[in-house]
Parts: sequence; structure tokens; C-alpha cells
Amino acid sequence: MNSTSVSLNVRDFLSPTIAAFISVLVNYGGTFILVFQAAKVAGLSPEMTASWIWSISIGVGVTGIWLSYRYREPIITAWSTPGVAFLVSALAVTPYAEAIGAYIISAIAFVLLGLSGMFERFVQLIPPGIASGLLAGILLQFGISAFGGAKVEPLLVIVLFTTYIVLRRFTSRYAIVGILVIGLIYLISMGQVDFSHIELAFASPVFVAPTFSLHALLGVALPLFIITLTGQYMPGMLVLRNDGFKTSANPILIVTGLGSLLTAPFGSHAFNIAAITAAICTGKDAHEDSRKRYIAGIVCGIFYIIVGIFGVTLAALFLILPATFIATLAGLALLGTIGSSLANALTNPIGRETALITFLATAANVTLLGVGGAFWGLVAGLGAHLLMNVPLLRKQHSINEGQQIRKDNITTKGGF
Repeated sequence: MNSTSVSLNVRDFLSPTIAAFISVLVNYGGTFILVFQAAKVAGLSPEMTASWIWSISIGVGVTGIWLSYRYREPIITAWSTPGVAFLVSALAVTPYAEAIGAYIISAIAFVLLGLSGMFERFVQLIPPGIASGLLAGILLQFGISAFGGAKVEPLLVIVLFTTYIVLRRFTSRYAIVGILVIGLIYLISMGQVDFSHIELAFASPVFVAPTFSLHALLGVALPLFIITLTGQYMPGMLVLRNDGFKTSANPILIVTGLGSLLTAPFGSHAFNIAAITAAICTGKDAHEDSRKRYIAGIVCGIFYIIVGIFGVTLAALFLILPATFIATLAGLALLGTIGSSLANALTNPIGRETALITFLATAANVTLLGVGGAFWGLVAGLGAHLLMNVPLLRKQHSINEGQQIRKDNITTKGGF
């Protein structure tokens, strides 16, 4: 843990809190509909669906608070979005009790991976330019969506964009706060949101006894593990590294794996370090002082726990906000991160081309064999990096070989 004492005042909490709120808003408003779709496919009752929401929200909240406080870094946790997208189809052919058993097996695998330390060693081997190119490629679609919504809601996008530019000019630190407030005022004044049907209700956990089968192991646990590892943990760790945070992946894997293990019988499929929504909380917009950005991680966790307690109620509240508003808000909040990632990716002329390959391949977001674009972008970048450096390796190998032959000759001659 970072033991350096950092004094805090009331103003230090404003920007991290707003960043945390936007991160949670984007997470629920942008992807949580997939949970409802998967629950419908599985034929879950409203009570079991609420239990899923409760378990994953509470689990994400507790692990995020602990990790952020323990390591004094904004370690944002979230559910596996590519994982739940996969479950929309997997739960159609897998009994729910067997799926719960698969969640448990997947969680145990993450704990074991964290204990082994193998994943952290792999992350450290990735060249910085490729890591930045990967992050920029992941976030590019969100930046484009910030303006693409103008096709549907041109006036809303213009209002948000203009507010962002003006506030960046005069008070950069509060630009994201401003577009959030102005956007909500606009939506309410234009009658585009209706809160009249929202009722507060507590969610209750429902325990499901797991059953284990080879079908669920190969058809659910293994794909869920691979998809979450490549689609969430890998880019999530690179987000932290890109903003200068150094916490090892090992404790993150262990803590989120244990959390997933404990909450799986109540419906939680998997949670992990966040990637896209984490970038909202790890950059300068969250706080100018990187030592104080961990506040955003703690506040994120508190928001998640609140949503978990009220279950479907607050999830429904997030879902009634227009998709254009959420997409534009997320894109503008991530502009700084996209820009710095591209700058870092292209800084070094030697690795510029491989970083660009990583960026473009990731941005293409091609899914092959059920694995998303982030993984294949990384494969393309690392493959290009290795192939383009093979001649150098061969040359060095030849030099070393020649030096060894000369040494052997000298030794042989000296022996006579």
C-alpha cells in the first residue's frame, strides 16, 4: 500500500465523486440491459433477477472499495460485460444451477491465476506503445459515439459539446461536472425523462444451489474465464498502467476472484477490474493529483452498493436515461484519455508502426472464436512487434555465436 500521507479537504472529493458517478452511470446505462436480456433467456423470476443485480452490485462495490483503499489507487471493479453478453446465448442451453456451478469454477480459476503471478508477468512484457495503442483502440468507439449521437439527438449533442468546450476554456477541472448537470437540466426541461413510474424497493438475495457438469465446464466456465481475462482484465490493467498506477494484477485477480466466488450462488456471473469505465476515474479529470484519485474508486464502490441494495429500482432509473445522453457523456469524459493514449502510442518512432497496428486492429473490434477485438488487437500488435524484431534477434544471436567461436578457438590454441 502507498503509505505516503496525503491531506484531503472537501474540494478534493468533488471531481472524484462526479467521475465516479459518471463511471457508474455509463456502466449501468450502457451495458446493464444485457443482464436483463440474459435473465429473460434463462427464464429467471423477478426475484432471481433482482438477486443477480444485488449480488453483482454489492460484490463490485465491496471489492472496489477495498482495493482502492488498500493500494491508494483508483482500482475500479465492474461486472464482466463481454461475459454477460456471452451468457445471453449460453443460458439458453444451460440449466441455471449448472451455470452457477460454472461461475464458481471460473472464479476459482481467477484466484489460482492471481496466486500464480503469471498474468502480472505477461502484462509487464507488453511494450508501452502497444499498451497505449490497445487502450486508444478500445476507447475510440466511445469517442466517436460522443458525436455520432447527433444523428438522433442533434440539439442534445450540440448542448453537451458546447458546454464541454466552454467549461474547458474557463474551468477545465469542472467540465465533466458541467455537462452532466446541464445535460440533466436539458432532458428534464424537454420532457425526455419521466421519473413518475420509479418506485423504491429493496432487493433480496436468492440462494441457488450449484450443480456441476462437464457441459457447463466447457460451455460456460471456460469461455467465461477466457472472455473476462482478455476482454476485461487485460485492458483494465493497461488502463491503470497508462495513467501511471503500479498495483500488481495479482491481488486484483485474487480479490475479485474471491468476491465472484462468494457471490456466485446468488447469481453473480463474474466481476473484475473495469476497463472503459475505469478510464473515467484514472485520468486528470478525476483529480489533478494522481495520489487522490483513489477517492473515485471508493465512491464508485459506494454507488454500486447503493444500487445493489435497491436492486432493479435504481437500475431502471439508469435505463430510462436516453442512450444518446449516456454515449455523449461517456465520449466527452474519455476524450483526454483517448488523446493521451494516442500520444503515448506514437511517441517512440521505433515502435510507432506496431502501436498503430494495435490501435487499428483493436478499433476494428473484430470478434473471432467468441473472443473480442481487444484480444485480437493485442495479438496483432505483439505479433507484428515480434516479427519486425526477429532480424535484430538473429543478428544478435549471430554476433554472440561468432564471439563464442572465437573464444573457443583461442582456448583451443592456448591448450596446445
